[in-house]
Amino acid sequence: MAHKVKMLGTGNAFLPNGRLHSLVLIDGIHLVDAPPTALISLRNNGIPANTIETIFITHLHGDHIFGLPFLFLERQYISDREGLSPLKIVAAPGARERITELCNLAYPGSLEKFLPSITWIEDDTGWTDDGWSWERFRVHHDDSVDPFGYRFESKDGASLVHSGDSGPCDTLYDAIERSQLGVVEMGFPEWVDSDHHHKPSDIQSLAENNPSTKFVITHTYIDDKNSKFPKITESEFPLHPDNVHHASDGDEFYWKNGTWN
Repeated sequence: MAHKVKMLGTGNAFLPNGRLHSLVLIDGIHLVDAPPTALISLRNNGIPANTIETIFITHLHGDHIFGLPFLFLERQYISDREGLSPLKIVAAPGARERITELCNLAYPGSLEKFLPSITWIEDDTGWTDDGWSWERFRVHHDDSVDPFGYRFESKDGASLVHSGDSGPCDTLYDAIERSQLGVVEMGFPEWVDSDHHHKPSDIQSLAENNPSTKFVITHTYIDDKNSKFPKITESEFPLHPDNVHHASDGDEFYWKNGTWN
């Protein structure tokens, strides 16, 4: 069986030129996060909002969850008016209350029908209906927003990790060592004095220490290579190792016969 990971967005919170907020789609039905640009990301790729079956929440920063009220509103009033498309949200305990508060702030009274229809899953591990196992693990970021990463493995052996927002940490790196594909953020340039995001040197070390893993860089601070506008923060790419792909919006990766390409 083939599997597909599609990068619907690859930018960090500052939206570098040519990039929407970081957003990953697995096998066409599972989203990792729901940033403010989630709905336009789906629209740009011809994906009806009501075909999304699961949303995995990594943490509660705005560029990762502020698209949820718009997705919910769209499903309730446009793509799933009859309420026939179940939606599951996988998130750490406490996220449901904060997301509900966000929705009530954004559209008071408008989502009272939709919110109770969501199936919330707060377990640390579980299975999707189409056969992906998942595990959630804490990562190194702003603790006030409950930061987590996810590791996924299919019944036929495909495996991948999504870092969420995280600087270098053992929990993330342990998950990567057990996986074929690593979708890893690189939200900071080298000169920023913080370890809450990966920097180019961190990606370099990570790739060198895991030569058999394919890495896809997302949540980047660098403008897309095809941008014709003045740079936002940076337009020059680091020289990545051969097993690293600095993704653009729309890039796709396929798993078949034991490898990701």
